[in-house]
Amino acid sequence: MAFTIRGVVLPEREERVLRIDGDQVRNATEGDDGELVADGVWLLPGLVDVHTHPGTEKPGDEFDEERFRRHMVEHRDAGVLLVRSPGSADRDSGRVRDDVDLPRLRSGGQWLATPGRFYPGFGRDIAEADLVPAAVEEARASSGWCKIIGDWTDGEPAVPLEVLTAAVEAVHAIGGRVAVHCQTAEGCRNAVLAGADSLEHGMYLDHDLLPRMAAQGTALVPTFTTFAKIVDKLDNAPPDFRDWLLGGWEGMPATVRAAHEAGVVVLAGTDSTPCGTVAGEIEWLIRSGVPPEVAVGAGSWTARSWLGLPGIVDGAPADLVAYEADPVEDPAVLSRPSRIILRGRLIR
Repeated sequence: MAFTIRGVVLPEREERVLRIDGDQVRNATEGDDGELVADGVWLLPGLVDVHTHPGTEKPGDEFDEERFRRHMVEHRDAGVLLVRSPGSADRDSGRVRDDVDLPRLRSGGQWLATPGRFYPGFGRDIAEADLVPAAVEEARASSGWCKIIGDWTDGEPAVPLEVLTAAVEAVHAIGGRVAVHCQTAEGCRNAVLAGADSLEHGMYLDHDLLPRMAAQGTALVPTFTTFAKIVDKLDNAPPDFRDWLLGGWEGMPATVRAAHEAGVVVLAGTDSTPCGTVAGEIEWLIRSGVPPEVAVGAGSWTARSWLGLPGIVDGAPADLVAYEADPVEDPAVLSRPSRIILRGRLIR
């Protein structure tokens, strides 16, 4: 059943009346019928978490369908209506789902981990010589993404540049995209030079690489949310590891700010559970010095465009979130949506 909603649409800041007709947004015209479900609100394209792993909670977890659904409902009920899951413990997490009750999904199959990089047995363990065909296989088995663990800890070598470059080029050749986990300086450098589509974390990213990232369209997903939890639990960690991680954490705000200033697309991803907390990640981006409108876009319209979906335009998918105040002026309101519309259905 069609209904209407009136409010200020972001990022355009235009007051509009929208008609929700099935799974499409339409600009309402005079004489349109349908219940007015909200008036005088601020309207955003559905929130986006571009780095989340529904279906698992900790290293060693097997992918679980029931847990996946619970996590996706947590996202949905927070207004997160599109998620990218760059890698999981099981390829089944990447299969195409068309569940009207759940957010839209962009997935990346299993994590691809070469020897010594990642939790043993948690992803798909492969030899470096097998990385290229495995990357293509995972991209084809998912929604076009694959996730490569490009490095691991300080002192351990990253995936060699020539190997990573070959994998990225092979995935791009079939129309896919590549996310690279990178935390060390070498891992970040190799991911940028290989032409990866996104750097996940990017802790020790050399700022001299930022212009190249901007030019080639490589996005940065810093995932402040998960590192904030980790640094609070380092009391018993080995001193060298603790110092390395803290050093990376302390440098992340400056890196994210410099990335934005260099024209790099910075996006909001939480990485860890609980799900549905992307509003907190947006707040971390603002704290790092990203302008509020850019930070909100990083978890809404900018992220949707980067993943190939439009914002609130005539004929767009009907995924909207309404707020009682302007989220750019008051980002705290992002955790209190007054209306959630997913696939044309009024969830709240």
